[in-house]
Amino acid sequence: MSLGTLDLDKVSYFDLNNELNIPKDNSIQLGKDKEALDAFIRENVVPNTLQFDSLRDRFNYLIVHDFVDQKMLQQYSFNFITRLYDYLKAQDFQFKSFMAAYKFYAQYAVKTNDSEYYVENYIDRIAMNALFYGAGKEELAMNLADEMVHQRYQPATPSFLNAGRSRRGELVSCFILQTTDDMNAIGRVINSALQLSKIGGGVGINLSNLREAGAPIKGISNAASGVVPVMKLLEDSFSYSNQMGQRNGAGVTYLSVFHPDIMSFLATKKENADEKVRVKTLSLGVTVPDKFYDLIRSNADMFLFSPYDVEREYGEPFNYIDITAEYDNMVANPKIKKYKIRARDLENEISKMQQESGYPYVINIDTVNAANPIHGKVISSNLCSEILQVQKASEIDNEQQYVTMGSDVSCNLGSTNIVNMMATTDFARSVETMMRALTFVSDNSDLDIVPSVQNGNRELHAVGLGAMGLHAFFAKNHMYYGDEEALDFTNAYFLMLNYYTLLASNKIAKERGESFYEFEKSAYADGSYFNKYLMADWSPKTAKVQKIFEQHHFPTKHDWAMLKESVQKHGLYNAYRLAIAPTGSISYVNDSTASLHPIINKIEERQEKKIGKIYYPAPYLGTDTLPYYESAYNLDMRKVIDVYATAQQHIDQGMALTLFMRSTIPAGLYEWKNGRTDKMTTRDLNILRMYAYHKGVKSIYYVRTYTDDMEEFGVNECESCSI
Repeated sequence: MSLGTLDLDKVSYFDLNNELNIPKDNSIQLGKDKEALDAFIRENVVPNTLQFDSLRDRFNYLIVHDFVDQKMLQQYSFNFITRLYDYLKAQDFQFKSFMAAYKFYAQYAVKTNDSEYYVENYIDRIAMNALFYGAGKEELAMNLADEMVHQRYQPATPSFLNAGRSRRGELVSCFILQTTDDMNAIGRVINSALQLSKIGGGVGINLSNLREAGAPIKGISNAASGVVPVMKLLEDSFSYSNQMGQRNGAGVTYLSVFHPDIMSFLATKKENADEKVRVKTLSLGVTVPDKFYDLIRSNADMFLFSPYDVEREYGEPFNYIDITAEYDNMVANPKIKKYKIRARDLENEISKMQQESGYPYVINIDTVNAANPIHGKVISSNLCSEILQVQKASEIDNEQQYVTMGSDVSCNLGSTNIVNMMATTDFARSVETMMRALTFVSDNSDLDIVPSVQNGNRELHAVGLGAMGLHAFFAKNHMYYGDEEALDFTNAYFLMLNYYTLLASNKIAKERGESFYEFEKSAYADGSYFNKYLMADWSPKTAKVQKIFEQHHFPTKHDWAMLKESVQKHGLYNAYRLAIAPTGSISYVNDSTASLHPIINKIEERQEKKIGKIYYPAPYLGTDTLPYYESAYNLDMRKVIDVYATAQQHIDQGMALTLFMRSTIPAGLYEWKNGRTDKMTTRDLNILRMYAYHKGVKSIYYVRTYTDDMEEFGVNECESCSI
């Protein structure tokens, strides 16, 4: 074993990478990134990676120094581990950019306890993931290695980082809770926030069931404090439970737009808000029923309803009432206290806050539930707005025990890399391999610290396979973001992902003789889920996209009919399968564009702590692809909405859709700006949110704004839930 040393004064890779941002002869110096990558491997990685005489010596070191999960290793013969490594090495994996290698070694590679040396390289991390998620099944482990070394599949950051490690953290880091209208439930959810934040969790919490400020408690008027003090308690909880100072906990609170505290809820994000009510680190989201959009259209008054009275009248918590269906009845009911505002005043307030802070996220909750194939009701979302699963409320007694065990949500995430997936020779096998890895995460997550989350996970076996690199695929194949061919491809790709995840989940259900809880009450069991695929031709329409899919088996109506029959007979193991999470640093490691979004810059600038600026060229950037890489800030956001809405047709959960706005709107971008101010206004956001709603988009994540002095705000990258 030999150790290298690093003289920081002599490294050249940062300077070489920075030359990417310095044009030469009016051209981007793309070659400098390859030079920086080579220099990084030569100057940093090679001299600072532990070297071993043999694979056996390496694993002996890992065992002795408590780096590897020995129970995992005991599931395999060492001959197989050797074969796995031989295969991985034969694939000759190479990073394609400096940023990819830098991000992997900075954030993902296991290091010695003193952080002086790398214990593993990219191949080693893939091997650990393959062995861990293979769970002793050699063929599955080999398939997983194949998917990951060719970067078709990327587990979520906590899963990828912790797989195979003896001193590992949790495999999931994203959760959804709700509280009911009593002190015991509030106390329990604060405890849950502390516990989940301790393990690195990003937590979404719905507060809509809580009675409003000024509501009576036990006959005493004006006794209730409302949702804002609970938000402050939660913010302090996340700040306190901060992973031993590594980073603050992260949470988002959701509130219905028909809750009486909605205006004070939004006001907590105002820059000039009183410190007693201002929340600085907590994210905000709103759940929006269809009725709100109806009231906006008719410029009508809007009534907000006391959750306590609603629950007393309907016999179930406020979250579970269909406000769109019951609105007129609740307005007419004298036993329900109500408060009147103008719907458009609230609409404008939402837009003002999105301009100022990027918040709130918007969940079109009736759209979500109309498309939800699972029995029950979706009432909230997570920290990145893409997880949308049914929940059941718990009942807590005075001893903080569960009288009635409800179900909450944990998010088991992974992502396909679209460019590389389209190069696979067996789409079905690739997707099945990914579904088995994600199902392993669900089956092996021990979340007893929050029993309702544990219960929900065990009932539903829900996962969320997503995608990254859509804009890269468009550019590589000379499609403009949001044009006819781009939408045609988006439709075909996500239909394929839907079909083959259903096929895989059905196969797992057959093998285990088990389906998710209350499968028999789902739209899968009665067959209605499949009708849209049996009644229309969903195949690619444009010549370019038809050619792209020639090498893959695109599901036919007959395939859908056969799948429907098999699902009705044998069931599905996973209640939920698909969700488009944001992709953070891991998209760089994959040499990919983030999620389904358009790029921001052809050469992206990242500010790295203690290092300075690092530059990342868009994947496959070159003379031929340059015209197809239009910045998100120069695009009509309706094109982004169209892309997401097209994918949403096939995705059973949601997508983290971000809107990218300029404080000064480019001329001609939006026809409604003609003859009006070129400054971004609340009207612009109102129109775009309404457009997204009409297109069937389930959720809107951040609104990011690029200012006239070339700064971005409304940006708070979600580390906890991003892939």
